Amino acid sequence: MDKIDPRHEQSRSILRKMGISLIVVGAILTIIGIASFFMAFGGMEPPRYFWCAFIGLPLGFAGLVMTSYGFMGAVARYSAEEFAPVGKDTFNYMAGGTKDSVKTLATAVGEGLRAGSSASAPAERVRCHKCNRPNDVDARFCSGCGAPLGKTKPCPGCHELNDPDARFCDNCGRPLAGPATQ
Repeated sequence: MDKIDPRHEQSRSILRKMGISLIVVGAILTIIGIASFFMAFGGMEPPRYFWCAFIGLPLGFAGLVMTSYGFMGAVARYSAEEFAPVGKDTFNYMAGGTKDSVKTLATAVGEGLRAGSSASAPAERVRCHKCNRPNDVDARFCSGCGAPLGKTKPCPGCHELNDPDARFCDNCGRPLAGPATQ
């Protein structure tokens, strides 16, 4: 796996070290400022180092943010290692419990599709040009009179095949040779 930033390890180390340092400095300044505030109650003068708390709190917060970014990868890896087995067990449990139901549902859907397609699709039929009897699509001759069902009469001009009883070409409209049978 290629790393996007080749200085990633260095950045993470800096975030960790600087973050912890800022937390320590911020905590010390905050303690000094709060201690100065409470010590001023004993005397009549105002607190001298109370301003340190106003610097220490933001520094401590910045240190917390930097430290959390520095340790974010380690925390994410730990979380993934903790949650992955639980997720895997849950998925396997659910898959095992629903396997038969999914098979039953898939079988029912398949049967419904097969039944629906054969019942709803009307059988295609071809009409005989001689006796008007319906025939199967793949039949070559009429089952009633024996006449050919396909286009067998060629046009002398364009050589397009036409119905056997056609008087004019379906393609170019020219009259077809030979008497039309009725």
